[in-house]
Amino acid sequence: MRTTSYAAALVEALHASMAEDHRVSLVGSYVLGLGPKRVLMDRIRADFADRIFDPPTAEAAVISIGAGAAMAGSRPFVDLATASFSYVGWSPLINEAAVAHYMSGGQIAVPAVFHMLHGLRIGGAAQHSGSPQAMLWNAPGLEIVLPSSPRDVKGLLRTAIKSPNPTVFIDHARLLDIEGPVPEEDYAIPFGQADIKRAGGDVTLVATSFVVQTALQAAERLAKAGIEVEIVDPRTLVPFDRATVLASVKKTGRLVVVDECHISCSVASEISAIVAEEGFHHLKAPIRRVARPDVPTPFARPLEEVLTPSIERIERAVQEVVNYQPPKGG
Repeated sequence: MRTTSYAAALVEALHASMAEDHRVSLVGSYVLGLGPKRVLMDRIRADFADRIFDPPTAEAAVISIGAGAAMAGSRPFVDLATASFSYVGWSPLINEAAVAHYMSGGQIAVPAVFHMLHGLRIGGAAQHSGSPQAMLWNAPGLEIVLPSSPRDVKGLLRTAIKSPNPTVFIDHARLLDIEGPVPEEDYAIPFGQADIKRAGGDVTLVATSFVVQTALQAAERLAKAGIEVEIVDPRTLVPFDRATVLASVKKTGRLVVVDECHISCSVASEISAIVAEEGFHHLKAPIRRVARPDVPTPFARPLEEVLTPSIERIERAVQEVVNYQPPKGG
């Protein structure tokens, strides 16, 4: 087991998929953004130049190209860069790619991967900091993937590219530099299998994407105060692993959900609703959500920090559920 970066693991998975299957193509080759990690993509550009198309900035057209190519038998990996930019292409993504298989009675498959970088990236402001996973979760027909580690991004991307379904693969810009253990051999991680990133018996903390890393740091600090947090990473929202989340809540009796979406109708809201409906009898305290407030993301870093799901906000939420006392007579 070697240690490598999230960005390098992503590129390894993409390269292996293109080498394995000539139907895999790349629409947009700036998968790692414009930062220093972008040079890792040079290997793919050199080896598969005939299967790479760098389109103009026209997200609706780019998504349409990917959906149409997939319907015709290709397996395109479509990079949409910043997640906020995908909004202008939601009609082909949600009205065409997501529903084609269902509405055609199974006759049309859409094996495309739509890739984007979401989240608070320090100074991205409202136009560059979108986290649309909750909105996409409300669009039936899409698989939704949110890796949080180098090992997971490689294994999940291998699965995504082989999937017969349209898959939205959502990375976080601040994950690209994260390093961790990644197997040298080829492997795939099935969708719908959550991962226990840290075992604990006092509180279940469900987190996705970059906030998994934040939650792990918060858990280490809380452990010094005698609070053991169990961190559950769903890894995919569609399909969603209810069983693992509910089993953890049954063990701990408490739930905190951390998410970078705006709090109303967020990923945290849906996971909280699932547990409230299916695991309410296990709860010893009200569920707490840690997410962005319902305000546009400011450019100013001090203001952005206030609404970020930070270590301190996670710690406060965990302490509140652990110390919760029901009202007298309640």
